[in-house]
Amino acid sequence: MDDTRNRRTWTDAQLSEAVASNPSWRAVARALGLKNTSTGSIRRHAARLELDSSHFTGQRRWTDQRLRDAVASASCWADVIFDLGIVDNGAERVRIKSHAVRLGLDCTHLKSPLAQPAPIDVFDEPFRPEMLRYSAAALAMAWFTLRGCAVAMPIEPQAYDLLVTTSSGIQRVQVKSCSARTSRGYWHVGIGRRPYVLDKSAGKMPYDPDSLDLFFIVLGDGGIYVIPSSVLAGRVSISAESYAPYRVGDASSLLGGASVEGDAPRGGSVHVREFLGFRGLTDPEGFAFDVYSGGEAV
Repeated sequence: MDDTRNRRTWTDAQLSEAVASNPSWRAVARALGLKNTSTGSIRRHAARLELDSSHFTGQRRWTDQRLRDAVASASCWADVIFDLGIVDNGAERVRIKSHAVRLGLDCTHLKSPLAQPAPIDVFDEPFRPEMLRYSAAALAMAWFTLRGCAVAMPIEPQAYDLLVTTSSGIQRVQVKSCSARTSRGYWHVGIGRRPYVLDKSAGKMPYDPDSLDLFFIVLGDGGIYVIPSSVLAGRVSISAESYAPYRVGDASSLLGGASVEGDAPRGGSVHVREFLGFRGLTDPEGFAFDVYSGGEAV
């Protein structure tokens, strides 16, 4: 016998209807004209009546049953979260995992998508030559930084792309790239700039040699050249093969594994050492991808 029956303002039938038609215990309390502090008593009576509250979501947008279905059909927690239609972040993931534990769901089959990937899952996207122009500056920054030089980028457009601090002072570096050989097999590198006019068809003009100190050039086969601007003064294009003494490295391992053809120099360019004035260019372990096909490293 329920000794509190006469003190209640609602009947078992009203409680059953409220539980069936509301999404949370607080909503049930409001439906019965009670305060939120009455949810404990309501839940006890609901348990006595064996009422089904699995459809309750509270502030959630998913029900217990939907979570059960999502867990049963998923292979990882990311799939569960996607199936529930919520944002995958740390807080929501912990909340869903905790709720699954409270429901006693079997989650042993849910694995991280990063755990022991099969060979087919390893990132192996091919090298895209057309993207070299966008990555050349990053290669230059890494190259100089790994040699102990502080590198900065101008916040406003300048004739140079990078400012490199060396033991000889600050060097202004313009970065250029060439993704493919010409039909005759040469690396024809454009080193000019367009004049500041609205006509995009205007021909390129050489950089003022007083506005730059170095050109950093990376080729589609991985060859890296560092050439003083005074050497290239007045030019808008060059054939890289003509400047072999200024080739200082090989980034071919970053460009799909292709090796630089021909005999690579066995040491850093004397001209570059004169400009940069530090031992990084002759340190065999100075840069991870400055390794030539013949096993020599700069």
